[in-house]
Amino acid sequence: MMKHLSGSLNWPPYASMTIATIVFGLTSLNTYSDEFSPPSLTHSQSDFGGVGLIQMPSGRVMPEGALELNVTNNDDYIYYSLSLQLFPWLETTIRYTQIHDLLYSNDASFSGDTKYTDKSADVKLSLVDESFWLPQIAVGFRDIGGTGLFDGEYIAANKQFGPLDFTLGVGWGYLGNRGNLSGDNQTSADCGRSTGYQGTTGSISLDSMFTGCASLYGGIEYQTPFDPLVFKLEYDGNNYQSDFPVTQGKKAMPVSTPWNIGLVYSFTDWARLRLSYERGNTFTAGISLNTNLATLRPVWIDEPRPDYHPQTKKSTLSKEEWQQLVADIQKIAGYQQASLRQDQANKTVTLTGTQQKYRHKKEAEERAALLIANSGVDADTYKIVETANGQPLTETQINAYAFERVARNDYPGADFDDAKTTNQPSVISGEVTAQGSKNWQFGFTPALQQSFGGSENFYLYAIGVKANGSYRMGQHFILSSSLYGNITDNYDEYKYTVPPDGTDLKRVRTLARQYYDHTFRMDSLQLTYLDHYGDNFYGQAYGGYLESMFAGAGGEVIYRPLNQNWAFGIDGNYVKQRDPDSVLGLYKEEQHFDAQTARYYRVQTGTFTGHATLYWQPQFWSLFNNTLLKISAGQYLTEDKGVTVDFSKQFDSGVIAGVFAAKTNLSASEYGEGSFTKGIYISIPLDLMTIKPSVNRANISWLPLMRDGGQKLNRQYELYNMTDARSPWFTKSITE
Repeated sequence: MMKHLSGSLNWPPYASMTIATIVFGLTSLNTYSDEFSPPSLTHSQSDFGGVGLIQMPSGRVMPEGALELNVTNNDDYIYYSLSLQLFPWLETTIRYTQIHDLLYSNDASFSGDTKYTDKSADVKLSLVDESFWLPQIAVGFRDIGGTGLFDGEYIAANKQFGPLDFTLGVGWGYLGNRGNLSGDNQTSADCGRSTGYQGTTGSISLDSMFTGCASLYGGIEYQTPFDPLVFKLEYDGNNYQSDFPVTQGKKAMPVSTPWNIGLVYSFTDWARLRLSYERGNTFTAGISLNTNLATLRPVWIDEPRPDYHPQTKKSTLSKEEWQQLVADIQKIAGYQQASLRQDQANKTVTLTGTQQKYRHKKEAEERAALLIANSGVDADTYKIVETANGQPLTETQINAYAFERVARNDYPGADFDDAKTTNQPSVISGEVTAQGSKNWQFGFTPALQQSFGGSENFYLYAIGVKANGSYRMGQHFILSSSLYGNITDNYDEYKYTVPPDGTDLKRVRTLARQYYDHTFRMDSLQLTYLDHYGDNFYGQAYGGYLESMFAGAGGEVIYRPLNQNWAFGIDGNYVKQRDPDSVLGLYKEEQHFDAQTARYYRVQTGTFTGHATLYWQPQFWSLFNNTLLKISAGQYLTEDKGVTVDFSKQFDSGVIAGVFAAKTNLSASEYGEGSFTKGIYISIPLDLMTIKPSVNRANISWLPLMRDGGQKLNRQYELYNMTDARSPWFTKSITE
């Protein structure tokens, strides 16, 4: 069996600093005391990840947006976990656990000496906030939908008195196997719940929740007078007799005492060392790195905003002045492929262009208005038509007289919003006076493909460089291409060649190794036609080599009303799988023979794939502020049919964290290990990691298991993303 975590990282070449260094170094969760006040207690992570004592979870949660990366090791396990406080009331954790004394499989040719690796996910819901009389209360679920090695539920309460924080909880399943509250763990280690390994993963067993052994557990956290040091004392609810090493007969895990002791030492406000002595016989050490995604803020070295310098009005500008104005607008206001028109009859100057610099739309528009006003051209109205790939998205009209009053600060509270209105794009009138667009665009971006938790190696990677180029042919056509050059990788160790568990799906994604075998490959070569229809409809049609694994043709239409929190789109594509052994070739035969395993497998030689998608940003319930829900229904690449649900949260900084799942008409056995496709992702605005403002993002995605069911085509342009300016999500302004 194989569990792995795959993802991709794409960012422009000037983003040379690593995400880990920047993200974990920019902000702090710890607040140090001064000579006039005692240290304040900052709650830390448990061995498993998530706020807790040592082994046991507590009722505490992190501040919204807090992110913790943890590595914890002892003689039995090594845990790798990532915890994110998605909402003030919801803590989420993903975790990989390696068991030191167990190999991934008994077949040395399959996994060698790779340790057995278990993947799991936890959630904690904060139900009651602490008050003068009431404790903080939370309910949590550990190892949801995993193999069942660590699954359990708990209810925990916390109350703090000065430097002491008390935890009292009730645990079920793995967390309650001591059975001091209920259950008979003499007959079976888990009171018949079966908390050991489950053959079917990916599904949630509601019937087993809050069953099995139940135990009281608790403990104390003590913030010492020395700021960096915190002590912990814990009464453990687990007796460790249902742990996988024990049930497999590989190792005993004796318990000399139910009491665990530990300390947490903060090296800095973003790095902590955790040490503990558990069960009276086991030393454990861990490191935690933390930041807060909600409080990250950019630090820019940018062209200063122009001061208002009114000139003597003139009916028009010289050719050189118009060209200089459009160059300044591109550099200072960030509108690329910009053009200027003047309608002297209506005394209007119109700017059209794509905003590629500022997420804060108001900042870009005010800079552009200042530049136009400072030019001295006589106009009553400035229009800014924001475009994407040549298609108009929004039109901002600025009253020149009202803007002059704002620029002069003629009245208290003068604000740029007083002088502008945003509307549907109208017919653009006037004579073109200057253009700054370049038909050719070319650049390099680093690319990272990675997998965690595989049978061959815990970490598989491919590091390369992409050369991206495009040529615009008028307002509607774009010819684009992407070439990938591999620098280094260890995907030659990837051994998944044919489904070992009996599934007979067409190999649409699990052929990944064959595509990485080549140093150079052409990822895409595509001709795209884009257009808009009426006020709210946008469309595209495309054909060519659409991604690294598929070629074909398709189209998409979206209805995207201006300044509304919803949209609806439909895409349809006919595709064939590319032959990885040739540059431009496609598979012609469906069935192929794998000489390594002497088994046949199937590939996709032609199919229809497409989805109808609803996009919705809920605004009626404060619990889900700044979220986006996408629901897609249709047919996937291996011809299975179903629904994908994608839910994401955007923090005040603009960082987006999301989770998705695709459930199709494939049964768990047909799909294979994992039961259905799911994953998580984080999208980070590049202006948080560089010294230059930018609307681009670095995207990292994790899939706990790569299978062939529930897989979509990776389309180069997605109209919802392209039309973002109509109701900003990816370019939403930073909330101060």
